[in-house]
Amino acid sequence: MKERLANLIFPNVDKTVEEYINTYKPRDLKEGAHVVRYAPSPTGFQHIGGVYAALINERLAHQSEGIFYLRIEDTDQKREVKGAIEDTIQTMYNFGMEFDEGMIGEEESKGAYGPYRQSLRKEIYHTFAKDLILKGLAYPCFCTAEELNEIREKQMAEKITPGYYGKYAVYRNLSDEEAIKKIEAGEEYILRLKSPGKEENRVEIVDLIKGELSLPENVQDIVLIKSDGLPTYHFAHAIDDALMHTTDVIRGEEWLSSLPIHLQLFDVLGFKRPNYAHVPTIMKSENGSKRKLSKRKDPESAVSYYREEGYPQVCVIEYLLNIINSSFEEWRAENPDVDYHEFKVSLEKMSKSGALFDIVKLHDVSKNLICKMKADEVYSRYTEWAKEFDPEMYALVTAKEDMMKEVFNIDKEGPKPRKDFGKWNEVKAKIFYFFDEEFDKEGKEDIELPKTLTLEAAKEVIESYSKAYNHNLESQEAWFEHLKALAIELGYATNRKEFKAEPEKFKGMVSDVAGAVRAAITHRANTPDLYTIMQILGEDVVRERFQKFMNL
Repeated sequence: MKERLANLIFPNVDKTVEEYINTYKPRDLKEGAHVVRYAPSPTGFQHIGGVYAALINERLAHQSEGIFYLRIEDTDQKREVKGAIEDTIQTMYNFGMEFDEGMIGEEESKGAYGPYRQSLRKEIYHTFAKDLILKGLAYPCFCTAEELNEIREKQMAEKITPGYYGKYAVYRNLSDEEAIKKIEAGEEYILRLKSPGKEENRVEIVDLIKGELSLPENVQDIVLIKSDGLPTYHFAHAIDDALMHTTDVIRGEEWLSSLPIHLQLFDVLGFKRPNYAHVPTIMKSENGSKRKLSKRKDPESAVSYYREEGYPQVCVIEYLLNIINSSFEEWRAENPDVDYHEFKVSLEKMSKSGALFDIVKLHDVSKNLICKMKADEVYSRYTEWAKEFDPEMYALVTAKEDMMKEVFNIDKEGPKPRKDFGKWNEVKAKIFYFFDEEFDKEGKEDIELPKTLTLEAAKEVIESYSKAYNHNLESQEAWFEHLKALAIELGYATNRKEFKAEPEKFKGMVSDVAGAVRAAITHRANTPDLYTIMQILGEDVVRERFQKFMNL
């Protein structure tokens, strides 16, 4: 009778479980190699939490010479978003993560353990579901939505755990003969697991991040196959992870409550359990407390945010590695020029509580990395960003490529390179004065003068300096000595002790004179080396700027 029921439900299934197990043979990898996956649902575009989870998996696989694959879990087809699969693949590629197997396009894949899209594996799930019916471990349930609601309300009234189990699983003990009659009569049904769990039992497991866990055993008769013939996430992922020989399931801690269900499914299906690691949720500090990083509230949760702001992807990756293992920061300090791939990620060293995402810290990490980039690389990365997000600056910068490479090289050669930029959308504000088109947009109110200097006093300095200015001085040191001589002549101190002892004798310090020159040339109080800036601009532009300043 069970065979008749199984054939009625799955009339087109002609393969056996054993055939699939023989098809998906164990992988030939070295001992200790990890086989892990990134397995998103295509229900939206990628966010930073997805990159974080994928990075943990990718590092664990590749540092152990294992396999990192992409599986698309698209069994909830009503919620699928067009373009989400391509977005996932492109996002991971942009962040330097390449899949060894899995989906490489909307319909294309690579690897011997596919299909890597769950909607294309329907026949496999049906074969395993049919086998469970034959073994008496699964049954058709004919409960309507109204009946399920009544059961839930009764349980809530009795203040007991809600769900479809035990005496509340009304079709659990329906005879095969009665089930066949209902199906033949055209009644709608779903397929449920006949859970072997007992309420008094507990599941003991060692989570690779959380450590030893003791959880109540699953007693729910969970849904295996929905009315549309597609499997639930629970059922599909267990079969896929087993057949694809996944060694470690690394996923968000929100799945912890489902762990007893998944362990039970592996046992019921006769598969070896994989290792599980539940990654702490990315948190954000707000008003002294922590909360989950929100897709709705926090722009930095979206992957697109980092591209739009101009954070180089490598900077985001290095910051995420620091969240994954706090020892990364110390490792990076000890290995300033080593590729981040040399750092060994450890699940055991991950924080068990929420990982705190700090955009200020990311910015610092980004500054540290950008300042080490050669001028050619900075130019290349900036123009690539500007082409899409600031076309006006892209046109200006690319029209003066040689000049801009000089600009991006200012104060770069020494042991402590300047940390001017943390992201590409900060570049314009720091280099605008190299372009008359941008410089001339500024008004008098935009000019930053030394706090001790009025505009009129600054104009007096520039009037004298413009007459004495020598563009052909051969070094920064020679230029500054020339500036000091003028400062003394104008009544400014060059010795701080003398100035502090008798400030009334001086108009100010030599730094005020330099500040006036800086303001005239750049309109800013803080810039890279002023001598180098003037050399790059050229004598004609410098003298023109002096005149514009005196005419304010």
